[in-house]
Amino acid sequence: MEPLVHGFLLAFGLILPLGVQNVFIFSQGAEQSTFLKASPAVITASLCDTLLILLAVLGVSALVAQMEGLRLLLMGGGVLFLIFMGYTMWRARPQVAENVDGLPMKKQVLFALSVSLLNPHAILDTVGVIGTSALRYEAYDTWIFTFTCIFVSWCWFFGLALAGRMMKRLDGSGKLFMVVNKCSAIFIWITALILLRELF
Repeated sequence: MEPLVHGFLLAFGLILPLGVQNVFIFSQGAEQSTFLKASPAVITASLCDTLLILLAVLGVSALVAQMEGLRLLLMGGGVLFLIFMGYTMWRARPQVAENVDGLPMKKQVLFALSVSLLNPHAILDTVGVIGTSALRYEAYDTWIFTFTCIFVSWCWFFGLALAGRMMKRLDGSGKLFMVVNKCSAIFIWITALILLRELF
């Protein structure tokens, strides 16, 4: 029971704060004409988190933390991508009509991969925390802890997309979503500036 509760609380605590990944999944839930059409972003983000969690438990996080060149490369790529994504979200227009879609599937997958795997904090912090926490367990308990973290991650991303759909129904004019887009873009640019400061 302890690894299950521990995994649930830890994963939820790490994924709950507003981040670029969460903002993107929420926006796709709101932009797409149906929930199914937002699923590429949701599934990609969930699979990326699954991969990071598994790598964490297998101890790869310790290796990444010791490789300064790789850390700098991840952070530099993350800054460039965040600037681009912020620009894209700032210029985005709400898709009000039910038969109009947001990003196509390929762009959804690419953006979800980028915000998940080019996010140095997700790799250096989230991966490190889960990986370190998993060390206290052995064998069967380790996998209960690991799959609980993965389960929470999947539920969270699907829930975010559903929340985006609900906001779209409440905001038929799309004006509220315009505000959310602008705020999201500003948040993303601030994140890029923080990473840039850490880089130098």
